[in-house]
Amino acid sequence: MKKIILSAVLSLAALANSFACTNLIVGKNASTDGSTIVSYSADSYGLFGELYHYPAATYPKGTMLKVYEWDTGKYLGEIEQARQTYNVTGNMNEFQVTIGETTFGGRSELADSTGIIDYGSLIYIGLQRSRSAREAIRIMTDLVQQYGYYSEGESFTIADPNEIWIMEMIGKGPGIRGAVWVAVRVPDDCISAHANQSRIHQFDMNDKENCITSPDVISFAREKGYFNGVNKDFSFAEAYAPLDFGARRFCEARVWSYFNKFTDHGNDYLPYIEGKTDTPMPLFVKPNRKLSVQDVKDMMRDHYEGTPLDISNDFGAGPYKTPYRLSPLNFKVGDKEYFNERPISTQQSGFVFVAQMRANKPDPIGGVLWFGVDDANMAVFTPVYCCATKAPVCYTRVDGADYITFSWNSAFWIFNWVSNMVYPRYDLMIGDVRAAQKEMETTFNNAQEGIEEMAAKLLAKDKNAAIAFLTNYTNMTAQSTFDTWKQLGTFLIVKYNDGVVKRMKDGQFERNSIGQPAGVIRPGYPKEFLEEYVKQTGDRYLVK
Repeated sequence: MKKIILSAVLSLAALANSFACTNLIVGKNASTDGSTIVSYSADSYGLFGELYHYPAATYPKGTMLKVYEWDTGKYLGEIEQARQTYNVTGNMNEFQVTIGETTFGGRSELADSTGIIDYGSLIYIGLQRSRSAREAIRIMTDLVQQYGYYSEGESFTIADPNEIWIMEMIGKGPGIRGAVWVAVRVPDDCISAHANQSRIHQFDMNDKENCITSPDVISFAREKGYFNGVNKDFSFAEAYAPLDFGARRFCEARVWSYFNKFTDHGNDYLPYIEGKTDTPMPLFVKPNRKLSVQDVKDMMRDHYEGTPLDISNDFGAGPYKTPYRLSPLNFKVGDKEYFNERPISTQQSGFVFVAQMRANKPDPIGGVLWFGVDDANMAVFTPVYCCATKAPVCYTRVDGADYITFSWNSAFWIFNWVSNMVYPRYDLMIGDVRAAQKEMETTFNNAQEGIEEMAAKLLAKDKNAAIAFLTNYTNMTAQSTFDTWKQLGTFLIVKYNDGVVKRMKDGQFERNSIGQPAGVIRPGYPKEFLEEYVKQTGDRYLVK
C-alpha cells in the first residue's frame, strides 16, 4: 500500500499544478526603503514546504554533479561541477541574488525529455554559481545550451540588490539541445509580476543594457511557423505560449490583482481579464505609491477581495465566506463548463517567500528571505538572512517529514494543521489567526533595525561572528514562530470545538463562579445562508 501511495504522489508531482506559483516584483526606486523586492509562492499539490540550504564549497577539477528533477526527484544525468559554489539559503545566495519562477507551459511540442537541466535545478545551480542577476542569466542559459533543457516553458524572476530581470525560456523540441529565451530588465521605478503565463511580448533586441536574448529567439519561431511578421512586432508570449481561457483567467488575473491594488489602471486592464479584449497588460507599470516589504507580504495573501473577482461573498464561499475553492478549478453542470477563480493565495502552497535585497548594506545583512510555509494567507514570514549557514530544523524534513509523512516538529505540517482547521469556518476563525500573525510579523519587523545594527558591529570586527549571529537569529525566529503556531492550533481546537465558540475574558477562557467552563456561544449560520437553505429545501424542515 505504501508503494502505491508513493507512486500516486510522484505521478501527481510530475503532472505539476497547471496554475501554480506567483511572482511579484518591486524595483528599488518603487520600494519604500530602496530594496529590490521579489516574492514567490511555490504552489503545487505534492510539494513539501521546506527551506533548502546549499553550503559554499570548493571542488577539484573534473568533479561531476548529479542532477535530479526538482518536481519529481527523477535522475536526469550529470554535469560538470563548478570549482567554487556559494552559500544558498532558500532561493537567495550569499550575494543577495534571488531566483523565483512560474511555469507557463507553452507549446507542448517544444519539450525535450533528453535534456539534463530542469527548471528547478536551473534555479539552485544558478544560485550556487552567480554573484549578480546578469551573471545568473548567463550561467543559466549556458547550462541549458550545453546540457539541454528538460522542462516546459518557464518564467524566471532573477534579482540582485540593484536589478530585477524577468527571463522567459522554452525548449526547442525532442532531442534538440538548448532553448529559446528572452530576458527583460524591470525598470527601477516599476512593479511587475508573472503567474504561469508568458508575459513578455515585444522587446528591443538593440537595448543590450535592458534586454538579452538567445540569438534565435525570433528565427526559431519563424522556422516553426509560429511567427511570420517583422521583427519589431514579434511577441515571445504569442509565439511560444498562445493565450487561452485558463492563461487569462487563472494566471493573468493574479497579475491584474497586483496592478489593480497598486496602480490607478485596474479598470483599464479588467476587460482583458474578462475576455473582452486581447490587448495584454504591460509587462511592468509604475505604482501609485511606493511599496514596503510588508505590502508585498500582504499582497501574497490576496483573494481578489473588494474587486469584481472577489470569491468570498458568493454561494461557493459557503456559510463562513471562505475565499478558497477546491480543485479542479473547472467543473461541468450538464453540458456547460464553469470555473472557479484562482487567486494569489491558495491552499496548495508548499512554501512562500518575500525577498528583500539591499545595496546599501553588506551582503550578509542586506539580503533577507522572509520565509513561510503553506498558504501565504495563513503563514508567518520569518527573517532568513542570506548568510545563514544552516536551515532552522522546523523548516527541514525533520523526523522524515514529507508530503505524506506528518511530524509534530515540522513547520509545514503545523501550519497546515492550523489552516485546515480554519478553511471550513473561515470568517469565524481567521481573526484569531490574523492576530497571531500580525503580532509575530510586527515583532520581527520592529526588531530588524536593531538586529542589523548589532550584526554590523560584529561584521566590522569578525565576519564569521556576524554570520553566526544572523544564523542564530534566523533559527530563533523560525523556532519561536513554530512554537507559537503549535500553541495557536491547540487554542483553536479548544475555542471552536464542535461548532460552538468558548467564551473568553481578558485573554483567558471564561469560567463561572464555581470554576466550571462558562456557557458556549452558538454562532449558527448567517441570515443569507439560511435564506438560501430554505430556498433549496422548501418546507422539508418547516416546523409544523
